[in-house]
Amino acid sequence: MFQDITTLLLDHKAFKDTVDIFVDRYRDMGISVVAGIEARGFVFGPSIALAIGAKFVPLRKPNKLPGEVISEAYVLEYGTDRLEMHVGAIEPGERALVIDDLVATGGTLSAAVRLLERMGAEVVECACVVGLPEGQRRLDGKPLYILVEPRLSVNY
Repeated sequence: MFQDITTLLLDHKAFKDTVDIFVDRYRDMGISVVAGIEARGFVFGPSIALAIGAKFVPLRKPNKLPGEVISEAYVLEYGTDRLEMHVGAIEPGERALVIDDLVATGGTLSAAVRLLERMGAEVVECACVVGLPEGQRRLDGKPLYILVEPRLSVNY
């Protein structure tokens, strides 16, 4: 079954409550960077960053950022892709949160973690609104916070 956050975004109260849950979780963790994965991580990341007093760093698909970038390749079920980030967006030792809408296999989140750590950040946690059960296998023990895990449908 395809998982999507569109209905959540159409309900302003549910959307606000979702952002507030993340803000309450991360407010006192000393996070200075919220890194959002293109594109739906951009929906949640800036609001969380503003509320906790952190900067927002976009992690983009290839060739979308101007200037000098650093990139990290990753494997998808259907091929490969890359994430890019501006060089200098992260200072060594900064504490980072990675945010996206959904974790399926964990490949994109894992690439985001590697990218941030290559720049010297300490990735405190990854967070997603929806998490599929297999999503944690590629994160190598990195903490993952998920708000909703879909129920598996059972056919009788």
